[in-house]
This record gives sequence, C-alpha cells and structure tokens, in this order.
Amino acid sequence: MVSIESKIENNIAWLYLNRPEVFNSFNREMALSLQEELDRCESDSMVRAIVISGKGKAFCAGQDLKEVTSPELNPGFKKILEEHYNPIIARIRSIEKPIIAAVNGVAAGAGANIALACDVVLAAENASFIQAFSKIGLIPDSGGTFFLPRLIGFQKASALMMLGDKVSATEAEQLGMVYKVFAAEEFETAVQKIAMTMASMPTKALGMTKRLLNQSMTNDLHAQLELEGKLQIEAARSEDYVEGVAAFVEKRMPNFKGK
Repeated sequence: MVSIESKIENNIAWLYLNRPEVFNSFNREMALSLQEELDRCESDSMVRAIVISGKGKAFCAGQDLKEVTSPELNPGFKKILEEHYNPIIARIRSIEKPIIAAVNGVAAGAGANIALACDVVLAAENASFIQAFSKIGLIPDSGGTFFLPRLIGFQKASALMMLGDKVSATEAEQLGMVYKVFAAEEFETAVQKIAMTMASMPTKALGMTKRLLNQSMTNDLHAQLELEGKLQIEAARSEDYVEGVAAFVEKRMPNFKGK
C-alpha cells in the first residue's frame, strides 16, 4: 500500500496521507513520498491547485512514535526535522499554487502544523487540532511556533502549545485557525467545490499573492509596498489579467488559463 495516494482531476492534485491504520502518522517513507508528490505538483503545469487530506478517520496524528522508539528504524530527531518535516513545510510555502488542507479528522502534532502551513484550511465538523508535543516532553515543530501565533495571537498559541488542549473544528474556526467548517456529510463536496474554484482562478496571481504573504511575515511596510509594486507590474503582464479585464468589460465569466 502506498503511503501517499494521489490523483489529478480537473487541474486539482489530490494528495491523501494513506496510513489509516496508524491515523496517518508520519514515518520516513511517507514524509519523503509527500515531498516527491509536492515536487511533481509544482512542476506539472496542469496542476493549478493542491489538496492535502487524510484517508480514514484522521487527517494526521503527527510522528509515528513506533518509528522513533525502534532501535532499527529510528532515524533520529535531527534527520526527522531536517529531512522530513522542515522540507515539507518549506515546499508548502514555496510552491506558487494554492494548497488546501482538507482536515477530515484529528490533526495532532506535526499533522496539525502541516495543515496550518497551508494556504486555506478546511475542516469537517468532527475534526480537531492538538499541539500534542508537551504531552510527551517535546516542543512544537513543523513551523508551529511560527504560524500559530500569527494565526490566533501569542497568548492563545502559548496556552495551546503548553497545555496541549484539544481544539474542536468549530473552536478552531472561531480562533482563526480554520477558514471554514462543514458538516461531515457535506465535507467532501465542499472541499471539491472550493478546490475547483481555486483551480479555475488566475494561478500566477494567486502564486504571487502567496509570495507576498510569505514576505509580509518579515518585511517592514516599505519593503512590502515595494514588492507589491514589483509583482503588480508582473501580474499586469499576464494573459490572465488581459482575460480578466476583457471578461469584466464584456460582462461574462473569465476563462483563466493560469498564464
């Protein structure tokens, strides 16, 4: 059984974490496979949106603790972070295509933080988020200490990381961790609808928006305004801009090509 199940339909790449028997917890093989799939999505011009979700009842329970406690299998935390999780987070943020986390169940530890690194987080009403690290004497990784305080504020992030409280999907939406929550029976259809919308939008402009958001984490106002100006000029040279203006003038729906 492959640890990442993938398919491409209607310009959408669907990537499913596929170790349902262990709640899609990461081992080395799954981490490296996810990186390979993300690389394929980045280089494939037919892919204009990416969805990451989980098979079975969970989104991802984080690191497979059986791997790190096995004398034969344990790659060590240095390798796990430098070769597994950090490259996944870096790819999610650097790929200039929208990436949706479709959180279908529990997202714990690194699983929660991988979801929070995505551009849009959607959750089923039965999903939950847990910064589980403190429960076993570890610290949050996979970009959690970077993204979570920016999403929900320093105080809330500090409490959730130190206490390790479980946050329901509804609470996560109220806090600002999640864009939208859907009833479990509507979740798959809702994710597909949003993914299709994003795949039909001007991909270059979305990618440049993502680049601007990344830079806004560290830029001052002057640097951000300068970068906005540079990228707006670039966006105005795209075929999608020409099509968007023409569609507006002609009062019709635009047919963006992602070019």
